[in-house]
Amino acid sequence: MYRDSGSVVRTAVGDTKPFPITVGVHQGSVLSPFLFSVVLDVLSSTIRDLHEQPPWLLMYADDIALADSDSGRLVRRVAAWKESLENGGLKINAAKTEYLAYNTTNAAPVRIGEDTVERTEQVRYLGSVLHESGDVDCDVESRISAAWAKWREVAGVICDPKMPVRLKGQVYKTIIRPVLLYGSEAWPVLERHKQSLRVTEMNMLRWMSGVSRKDRIKNSRIRGSLQVRDIADKLQEGRLRWYGHVLRKPADYVGNRCLAMPPPPGPGKRGRPKRRWIDVVRDDMRANGLKAEDAKDRAKWRRLGRKADPGHRGESQGSNRD
Repeated sequence: MYRDSGSVVRTAVGDTKPFPITVGVHQGSVLSPFLFSVVLDVLSSTIRDLHEQPPWLLMYADDIALADSDSGRLVRRVAAWKESLENGGLKINAAKTEYLAYNTTNAAPVRIGEDTVERTEQVRYLGSVLHESGDVDCDVESRISAAWAKWREVAGVICDPKMPVRLKGQVYKTIIRPVLLYGSEAWPVLERHKQSLRVTEMNMLRWMSGVSRKDRIKNSRIRGSLQVRDIADKLQEGRLRWYGHVLRKPADYVGNRCLAMPPPPGPGKRGRPKRRWIDVVRDDMRANGLKAEDAKDRAKWRRLGRKADPGHRGESQGSNRD
């Protein structure tokens, strides 16, 4: 049995006598989520049908996401989880619980026992921001803010005029750009999202290079000196890499189940339908000469979908936008 503090674990192997363990794992230990998940699995297994298949149930340590197409059924599932956890000595923190509803005008709150959870416009789950509209604007803005925060942490290094330019580019590609692109594999990006990310990246690169727009130096030249590829190309590379993984997975994989889900019933909104993630990926595949069956050949898929950064000679590859 594992608890956050004051844990007591008894074990017996062969003829060894049980002994108490009174020290829990350290804060941030990689073992902590695993042990917590084991406890949740044991507690939730006491109620039939409590465990549902993703994406209707997502679990990572104590971050549990319940999804449902019916609000009444969702309330009953929350009540079942509450009962199961309380029977094991755990308690749902209603203050940290958030309720998000898509494509509905029903703003009724959700009750967890005597506590009420009001509906919110957006929630953050595992670093990604989900909005009730289904758009990724808030998530893109969140990644831009997080990237600037990481940029400021290393500004003393990447803005030092004594540092080699290529080394600055390496620092950017290994520390800052992954933060900016976190979760972007699942974004149905539009042109406005690409432009926001380009503007953010070029502002960072110009600061790193010690130049401004008044110097009238082309973006392609700055990227070439730092050996940094256009971020829109890296977005495309990430989407194709992830889609290749999904295609190679079995049909019951959560990604394939989500792609096979039908649209919500009822008439859609007037005007042009929203651009879906799969629409963006299909455009990426056409642009790179890829077909779905090519995903079985991992080397070919990676070779055609890869958007490498410029080489050591400083030549700019891919799109050269001024």
